[in-house]
Amino acid sequence: MYLSSPPKRFKRSNLVRGLLNFGFNSGLIRLGRPLWAKSLTVLNYHRIADLDADTFQPNVSASAADFDRQMQYLSRWYNVVSVQDVHAWLLEGKPLPPHAALITFDDGYLDNYVNAYPILRKYGFSAVIFLTAGHIEADTPFFWDLTAYCFSHTQRDRITFPDGTEQSWQEEAGRQRVSHAWIESLKRLTEDEKQTWVRGLPEALGVAVPQGFFKSLMMSWDQVREISANGIEFGGHTVNHPILTRIPPERARTEIEGSIAKISAELGKPVTSFAYPNGMSTDFNETVIQITKEAGCITAYTLLNGPTSLREVRQSPYAIRRSFISHAHTMPEFCALITPINRLRR
Repeated sequence: MYLSSPPKRFKRSNLVRGLLNFGFNSGLIRLGRPLWAKSLTVLNYHRIADLDADTFQPNVSASAADFDRQMQYLSRWYNVVSVQDVHAWLLEGKPLPPHAALITFDDGYLDNYVNAYPILRKYGFSAVIFLTAGHIEADTPFFWDLTAYCFSHTQRDRITFPDGTEQSWQEEAGRQRVSHAWIESLKRLTEDEKQTWVRGLPEALGVAVPQGFFKSLMMSWDQVREISANGIEFGGHTVNHPILTRIPPERARTEIEGSIAKISAELGKPVTSFAYPNGMSTDFNETVIQITKEAGCITAYTLLNGPTSLREVRQSPYAIRRSFISHAHTMPEFCALITPINRLRR
């Protein structure tokens, strides 16, 4: 999911862009590489798709072409591992290769199957997709996708926010700004309040959503089973994608255990990894971690800036860091994000 507080991008001044380009072209971006050989670099993707008016753009991690270039870079400089490799290292002491990298996706969008999966097969890579189980084969939108669709199709030029204020727009840039601000305003509400505002959005903007539109955004269970049989792993990401610290603990338990149980039943095998929705430090806590453990998970993943030393992974296997990848990142920025430089960003 798109973050409440997205990871800060590199400041794109001409100086910084020039330094990153020089570091990439000269190889200096990998300076000190032997010092971080004993680390786990976990990449976080959401959608692999081209941008269009109906798409919530912050959730697009890369185009297919850019994703291919990124995988090519990984194939040269990293050793891609599976979740099961990480678990075997944790539980059985089986060694991980130097510069281990784990590729992850959140939510379960169809473009993971259509665009990402063939490229992963091209390079012989495994990956883990953390599924929001209640959205698979359901015409139930994520609230950010519904928002993007409604704002894209409305003929109106203003909307009322939950705090009673009204914002308007006159051009596309303004529409995008208000759309994103509306999404952020919902994240400050309780889960039940948020859902009430989400349900009222189409009427508020005078938009009719075609039946089945959002079902077509997600993979089917048949597609999940197909790629599971061909090297792609799956983990839990709740049933309905609430931020787990903003709902009662027993509801959080239902969300976590429900997603694990549903995916396990569909695949016919245990699911032992989990990713926290939104994934920032306020979005999981010791109660959430304990529920995740009791659900049978061996590792759980955040969206705190990675990579993570192997020592840190062993100490905190339920708070593993990931590097959030955006379509806005240039190739030099991508390469910097998957080095310890990323840990310096706040």
